[in-house]
Amino acid sequence: MKIGFIFECGPNGADVHVSKYLVKKLDPDIEFIPITLDNKKKLIEGCGKNANLLLESGCVKIIIVWDLYPPWRDEKPCRHQDRESILDCLKAENIDLNRVSLVCICEELEAWLLADHRAVQDMIADLKYPHPVGKVPKFKKPDSISKPKIRLTKIFNQEIGKHRRYIDYQDAIKIAQNITDFNKIKNSESFRRFALKVTGITL
Repeated sequence: MKIGFIFECGPNGADVHVSKYLVKKLDPDIEFIPITLDNKKKLIEGCGKNANLLLESGCVKIIIVWDLYPPWRDEKPCRHQDRESILDCLKAENIDLNRVSLVCICEELEAWLLADHRAVQDMIADLKYPHPVGKVPKFKKPDSISKPKIRLTKIFNQEIGKHRRYIDYQDAIKIAQNITDFNKIKNSESFRRFALKVTGITL
């Protein structure tokens, strides 16, 4: 089955790489077809035309993925407003809304990664070897983490040193590849929605 995805990052963005890995883990038979639109503004303005391109290319359905918080955090975001703006763009292009699902990650992709402390710990262990890794915090409600990207940077600083910050396009996929099952990451409501829209199955 061919599924189209629209992201608010660049072609090498962490959202694309992590989502692709998790989709293949959810269902290896899914063909992952991404379109990247750089930022939320461009995603909201361009999702309609690009959804049309994906449908014309043979995608059975489309999943639009964006972070609730933009990287610059200069204004308080509104998931409802984002959703309405995206739907307006899709309607303007006469897209069949039954074939489109919206997934807003709260607050950022890094919340999914922090949901599985084992994956974070194992990734850092590879960087610190042969030195031991300290205690990585556990989050039962990862979607409630404030500024998860900064939280990951603090963990990196604590374990590796002040010189080593978390770099999303480099480190996110390495953490994701240490997620061995969905027992922890499914604590994220936004990830559960993502998995449901991809597979049709509730985790």
